[in-house]
Amino acid sequence: MDDGIPEPVEERPWRPEDGPPPAVRTWPSADPPALWVRSRGRWRWATVRARQDWVDGRTTYQVLVDLDGSTTMVTRSYRWPQPGLRAARRTAPPNLSPAESPGL
Repeated sequence: MDDGIPEPVEERPWRPEDGPPPAVRTWPSADPPALWVRSRGRWRWATVRARQDWVDGRTTYQVLVDLDGSTTMVTRSYRWPQPGLRAARRTAPPNLSPAESPGL
């Protein structure tokens, strides 16, 4: 049954002509958050690898997901929010990128 929820649109990577690069945050690999990603009429579990906060206010999540049920995992980036994305698992706040780190 088609529920009418569209698949999310993949976001292209940052390019120099976009201006300053986004701030990138990551999580420890042992405790990543997750999203549900709509693909081929089903919700697929996607492990969040990174969050990008763009200067213009956009937020993009880079996820590892099996889009077709074949067990082949692929990396995709999606702008948040979209109807074809849903929060699945929340965790501790992300780590800061090296540029944001207060240093030692």
